[in-house]
Amino acid sequence: MQSVSMTEELWQHLLSLRNHALRPVGLPAGLEASCLSLYKRIALRNGPFVLAQVGQSLDGRVATPTGDAQDVSGCDGIAHLHRCRALADAVVVGVGTVVADNPSLSVRAVSGKSPVRVVIDCNGRMPGMAKMLHDGGMPVIVMQAADIALHEGRHETIRLPRQADGGLAPRDILKALAERGLTTVLVEGGANTISRFVDAGLVDRLHVSVAPIIIGSGPAGIRLSPIDRLSEARRPEVDIYNIGTDIVFDCNLRAEAERRVLADRENILMADTA
Repeated sequence: MQSVSMTEELWQHLLSLRNHALRPVGLPAGLEASCLSLYKRIALRNGPFVLAQVGQSLDGRVATPTGDAQDVSGCDGIAHLHRCRALADAVVVGVGTVVADNPSLSVRAVSGKSPVRVVIDCNGRMPGMAKMLHDGGMPVIVMQAADIALHEGRHETIRLPRQADGGLAPRDILKALAERGLTTVLVEGGANTISRFVDAGLVDRLHVSVAPIIIGSGPAGIRLSPIDRLSEARRPEVDIYNIGTDIVFDCNLRAEAERRVLADRENILMADTA
Protein backbone atom coordinates (compact mmCIF):
# COMPACT_ATOMS: atom_id res chain seq x y z
CA MET A 1 0.00 0.00 0.00
CA GLN A 2 1.28 3.44 -0.95
CA SER A 3 0.62 6.47 1.23
CA VAL A 4 -0.54 9.54 -0.67
CA SER A 5 0.11 13.03 0.59
CA MET A 6 -1.01 15.57 -1.99
CA THR A 7 0.85 18.88 -1.94
CA GLU A 8 0.05 22.07 -3.83
CA GLU A 9 3.20 21.57 -5.94
CA LEU A 10 2.12 18.07 -6.95
CA TRP A 11 -1.42 19.17 -7.74
CA GLN A 12 -0.33 22.14 -9.85
CA HIS A 13 2.03 19.82 -11.73
CA LEU A 14 -0.89 17.47 -12.49
CA LEU A 15 -3.14 20.34 -13.56
CA SER A 16 -0.45 21.60 -15.91
CA LEU A 17 -0.28 18.15 -17.51
CA ARG A 18 -4.07 18.12 -17.80
CA ASN A 19 -3.98 21.51 -19.55
CA HIS A 20 -1.33 20.39 -22.08
CA ALA A 21 1.15 22.96 -20.79
CA LEU A 22 4.25 23.22 -22.98
CA ARG A 23 6.24 23.62 -19.79
CA PRO A 24 4.55 21.61 -17.01
CA VAL A 25 4.95 22.93 -13.49
CA GLY A 26 8.17 21.41 -12.19
CA LEU A 27 8.52 19.28 -9.10
CA PRO A 28 11.07 20.17 -6.41
CA ALA A 29 13.93 17.70 -6.10
CA GLY A 30 13.29 15.03 -3.49
CA LEU A 31 9.55 15.70 -3.31
CA GLU A 32 7.57 12.61 -2.31
CA ALA A 33 5.45 11.90 -5.38
CA SER A 34 3.86 8.51 -4.76
CA CYS A 35 0.44 9.90 -5.66
CA LEU A 36 1.55 10.70 -9.23
CA SER A 37 0.88 7.11 -10.24
CA LEU A 38 -2.73 7.47 -9.01
CA TYR A 39 -3.53 10.60 -11.02
CA LYS A 40 -0.91 11.04 -13.75
CA ARG A 41 -2.43 8.54 -16.20
CA ILE A 42 -5.66 10.57 -16.07
CA ALA A 43 -3.91 13.92 -16.47
CA LEU A 44 -1.64 12.93 -19.38
CA ARG A 45 -4.54 12.62 -21.84
CA ASN A 46 -2.71 10.38 -24.31
CA GLY A 47 -6.00 9.27 -25.88
CA PRO A 48 -9.55 8.35 -24.87
CA PHE A 49 -9.67 7.42 -21.19
CA VAL A 50 -12.62 6.32 -19.05
CA LEU A 51 -12.39 6.33 -15.25
CA ALA A 52 -15.19 5.06 -13.02
CA GLN A 53 -15.23 6.10 -9.36
CA VAL A 54 -17.15 4.58 -6.44
CA GLY A 55 -17.09 5.90 -2.88
CA GLN A 56 -18.34 3.27 -0.44
CA SER A 57 -18.33 1.89 3.10
CA LEU A 58 -16.33 -1.08 4.37
CA ASP A 59 -19.31 -3.31 3.64
CA GLY A 60 -19.72 -2.05 0.08
CA ARG A 61 -22.65 0.34 0.62
CA VAL A 62 -22.94 3.80 -0.93
CA ALA A 63 -25.99 4.99 1.04
CA THR A 64 -28.52 3.96 3.66
CA PRO A 65 -31.75 2.21 2.57
CA THR A 66 -33.47 5.64 2.67
CA GLY A 67 -30.89 7.09 0.27
CA ASP A 68 -28.72 9.12 2.67
CA ALA A 69 -25.26 9.20 1.06
CA GLN A 70 -24.08 12.52 2.50
CA ASP A 71 -21.09 11.36 4.55
CA VAL A 72 -20.07 7.98 3.12
CA SER A 73 -16.66 9.29 2.03
CA GLY A 74 -14.30 11.09 4.37
CA CYS A 75 -12.85 14.50 3.55
CA ASP A 76 -9.88 12.97 1.70
CA GLY A 77 -12.21 10.69 -0.26
CA ILE A 78 -14.20 13.75 -1.34
CA ALA A 79 -11.00 15.58 -2.31
CA HIS A 80 -9.97 12.53 -4.35
CA LEU A 81 -13.29 12.57 -6.22
CA HIS A 82 -12.96 16.28 -6.93
CA ARG A 83 -9.41 15.78 -8.23
CA CYS A 84 -10.76 13.15 -10.62
CA ARG A 85 -13.41 15.64 -11.76
CA ALA A 86 -10.80 18.35 -12.27
CA LEU A 87 -8.70 16.06 -14.46
CA ALA A 88 -11.66 14.94 -16.62
CA ASP A 89 -13.31 16.60 -19.60
CA ALA A 90 -16.76 15.30 -18.65
CA VAL A 91 -18.44 13.65 -15.66
CA VAL A 92 -21.28 11.20 -16.33
CA VAL A 93 -24.16 10.26 -14.03
CA GLY A 94 -27.52 8.62 -14.49
CA VAL A 95 -30.68 10.67 -14.05
CA GLY A 96 -31.49 8.62 -10.93
CA THR A 97 -28.49 10.21 -9.22
CA VAL A 98 -29.74 13.66 -10.19
CA VAL A 99 -33.23 12.93 -8.86
CA ALA A 100 -31.93 11.41 -5.59
CA ASP A 101 -28.97 13.68 -4.79
CA ASN A 102 -29.38 16.85 -6.91
CA PRO A 103 -25.57 17.15 -7.33
CA SER A 104 -23.71 20.05 -8.91
CA LEU A 105 -20.86 17.78 -10.14
CA SER A 106 -18.45 20.72 -9.90
CA VAL A 107 -14.91 20.98 -8.51
CA ARG A 108 -15.00 22.60 -5.07
CA ALA A 109 -12.75 20.66 -2.68
CA VAL A 110 -9.62 21.33 -4.79
CA SER A 111 -8.49 23.93 -7.31
CA GLY A 112 -9.07 23.23 -10.98
CA LYS A 113 -11.60 23.45 -13.79
CA SER A 114 -14.96 21.72 -13.44
CA PRO A 115 -15.92 19.18 -16.12
CA VAL A 116 -18.87 19.27 -18.49
CA ARG A 117 -21.85 17.58 -16.75
CA VAL A 118 -23.47 14.66 -18.61
CA VAL A 119 -26.75 13.07 -17.52
CA ILE A 120 -28.01 9.79 -19.00
CA ASP A 121 -31.77 10.28 -19.11
CA CYS A 122 -33.38 7.68 -21.37
CA ASN A 123 -36.99 8.56 -20.57
CA GLY A 124 -36.96 12.31 -20.04
CA ARG A 125 -36.95 12.41 -16.22
CA MET A 126 -34.43 15.27 -15.88
CA PRO A 127 -35.86 17.69 -13.28
CA GLY A 128 -36.23 21.19 -14.65
CA MET A 129 -35.15 22.61 -11.29
CA ALA A 130 -32.01 20.46 -10.98
CA LYS A 131 -29.22 22.43 -9.30
CA MET A 132 -26.77 21.92 -12.16
CA LEU A 133 -29.15 23.63 -14.61
CA HIS A 134 -29.22 26.86 -12.61
CA ASP A 135 -25.81 27.20 -10.94
CA GLY A 136 -24.07 29.04 -13.80
CA GLY A 137 -21.43 26.32 -13.99
CA MET A 138 -20.13 24.18 -16.82
CA PRO A 139 -22.52 23.10 -19.61
CA VAL A 140 -24.95 20.23 -19.06
CA ILE A 141 -25.52 17.57 -21.74
CA VAL A 142 -28.50 15.25 -21.43
CA MET A 143 -28.39 11.91 -23.27
CA GLN A 144 -31.95 10.97 -24.19
CA ALA A 145 -33.49 8.03 -26.05
CA ALA A 146 -34.48 8.98 -29.59
CA ASP A 147 -37.91 7.33 -29.32
CA ILE A 148 -39.42 9.79 -26.82
CA ALA A 149 -40.51 13.40 -27.23
CA LEU A 150 -37.62 15.84 -27.16
CA HIS A 151 -37.21 17.38 -23.71
CA GLU A 152 -35.59 20.77 -24.08
CA GLY A 153 -34.33 22.99 -21.31
CA ARG A 154 -31.19 24.69 -20.02
CA HIS A 155 -29.01 22.00 -21.50
CA GLU A 156 -27.92 20.40 -24.74
CA THR A 157 -29.86 17.26 -25.61
CA ILE A 158 -28.28 14.40 -27.54
CA ARG A 159 -30.69 11.75 -28.80
CA LEU A 160 -29.37 8.21 -29.12
CA PRO A 161 -30.93 4.88 -30.17
CA ARG A 162 -32.56 2.91 -27.38
CA GLN A 163 -31.07 -0.56 -26.91
CA ALA A 164 -33.01 -3.82 -26.53
CA ASP A 165 -32.63 -3.66 -22.74
CA GLY A 166 -34.25 -0.23 -22.66
CA GLY A 167 -31.09 1.81 -22.01
CA LEU A 168 -28.54 3.69 -24.08
CA ALA A 169 -25.34 2.05 -25.30
CA PRO A 170 -22.28 3.31 -23.37
CA ARG A 171 -20.27 3.15 -26.61
CA ASP A 172 -22.75 5.52 -28.29
CA ILE A 173 -22.49 7.90 -25.33
CA LEU A 174 -18.69 7.99 -25.46
CA LYS A 175 -18.75 8.48 -29.25
CA ALA A 176 -21.10 11.45 -28.91
CA LEU A 177 -18.86 12.99 -26.24
CA ALA A 178 -15.69 12.39 -28.29
CA GLU A 179 -17.29 14.24 -31.21
CA ARG A 180 -17.46 17.25 -28.89
CA GLY A 181 -13.82 16.90 -27.83
CA LEU A 182 -14.67 15.27 -24.48
CA THR A 183 -12.43 12.20 -24.38
CA THR A 184 -11.32 11.93 -20.73
CA VAL A 185 -14.51 10.81 -19.03
CA LEU A 186 -15.32 10.20 -15.36
CA VAL A 187 -18.29 7.88 -14.79
CA GLU A 188 -19.44 8.78 -11.29
CA GLY A 189 -22.75 7.04 -10.67
CA GLY A 190 -25.03 5.52 -9.86
CA ALA A 191 -24.46 1.80 -9.68
CA ASN A 192 -26.43 0.97 -12.84
CA THR A 193 -24.57 3.57 -14.88
CA ILE A 194 -21.14 2.45 -13.71
CA SER A 195 -22.05 -1.21 -14.20
CA ARG A 196 -23.23 -0.65 -17.78
CA PHE A 197 -19.91 0.94 -18.69
CA VAL A 198 -17.92 -1.81 -16.93
CA ASP A 199 -20.00 -4.60 -18.50
CA ALA A 200 -19.45 -3.00 -21.92
CA GLY A 201 -15.68 -3.24 -21.41
CA LEU A 202 -15.22 0.52 -21.77
CA VAL A 203 -13.72 1.44 -18.37
CA ASP A 204 -9.93 1.76 -18.27
CA ARG A 205 -9.57 2.26 -14.51
CA LEU A 206 -12.00 1.79 -11.64
CA HIS A 207 -11.32 3.67 -8.40
CA VAL A 208 -13.05 2.17 -5.38
CA SER A 209 -12.65 4.58 -2.46
CA VAL A 210 -13.40 2.85 0.85
CA ALA A 211 -14.18 4.78 4.02
CA PRO A 212 -13.93 3.24 7.54
CA ILE A 213 -17.67 3.12 8.10
CA ILE A 214 -20.08 0.17 8.27
CA ILE A 215 -23.61 0.98 7.09
CA GLY A 216 -25.02 -2.55 7.35
CA SER A 217 -27.62 -2.28 4.60
CA GLY A 218 -28.44 -0.15 1.59
CA PRO A 219 -27.48 -0.01 -2.09
CA ALA A 220 -24.14 -1.24 -3.41
CA GLY A 221 -21.89 0.91 -5.56
CA ILE A 222 -21.48 -1.62 -8.39
CA ARG A 223 -23.97 -4.18 -9.71
CA LEU A 224 -22.51 -6.18 -12.59
CA SER A 225 -24.08 -8.99 -14.57
CA PRO A 226 -24.46 -12.08 -12.33
CA ILE A 227 -21.96 -14.94 -12.48
CA ASP A 228 -22.29 -18.57 -11.39
CA ARG A 229 -18.72 -19.33 -10.30
CA LEU A 230 -15.99 -17.32 -8.62
CA SER A 231 -13.68 -18.39 -11.44
CA GLU A 232 -15.72 -15.98 -13.59
CA ALA A 233 -15.14 -13.05 -11.22
CA ARG A 234 -13.10 -10.09 -12.38
CA ARG A 235 -9.58 -10.08 -10.94
CA PRO A 236 -7.96 -6.85 -12.10
CA GLU A 237 -4.48 -5.66 -11.25
CA VAL A 238 -4.92 -3.38 -8.24
CA ASP A 239 -2.76 -0.63 -6.74
CA ILE A 240 -3.78 0.43 -3.23
CA TYR A 241 -3.38 3.95 -1.87
CA ASN A 242 -3.87 5.28 1.65
CA ILE A 243 -5.14 8.81 0.98
CA GLY A 244 -5.86 9.66 4.63
CA THR A 245 -9.48 9.20 5.66
CA ASP A 246 -10.09 6.64 2.91
CA ILE A 247 -8.33 3.83 1.04
CA VAL A 248 -8.41 3.88 -2.79
CA PHE A 249 -8.25 0.67 -4.79
CA ASP A 250 -7.07 1.60 -8.30
CA CYS A 251 -8.24 -1.27 -10.53
CA ASN A 252 -6.76 -1.71 -14.00
CA LEU A 253 -9.81 -3.00 -15.88
CA ARG A 254 -8.22 -2.44 -19.29
CA ALA A 255 -5.37 -4.87 -18.59
CA GLU A 256 -7.85 -7.39 -17.16
CA ALA A 257 -10.03 -7.14 -20.28
CA GLU A 258 -7.02 -7.70 -22.51
CA ARG A 259 -6.08 -10.81 -20.51
CA ARG A 260 -9.62 -12.15 -20.94
CA VAL A 261 -9.43 -11.64 -24.72
CA LEU A 262 -6.11 -13.47 -24.92
CA ALA A 263 -7.45 -16.33 -22.77
CA ASP A 264 -10.54 -16.64 -24.98
CA ARG A 265 -8.37 -16.78 -28.09
CA GLU A 266 -6.17 -19.47 -26.56
CA ASN A 267 -9.24 -21.52 -25.62
CA ILE A 268 -10.57 -21.24 -29.17
CA LEU A 269 -7.22 -22.33 -30.64
CA MET A 270 -7.04 -25.29 -28.25
CA ALA A 271 -10.57 -26.31 -29.20
CA ASP A 272 -9.72 -26.10 -32.92
CA THR A 273 -6.67 -28.32 -32.54
CA ALA A 274 -8.35 -30.88 -30.32
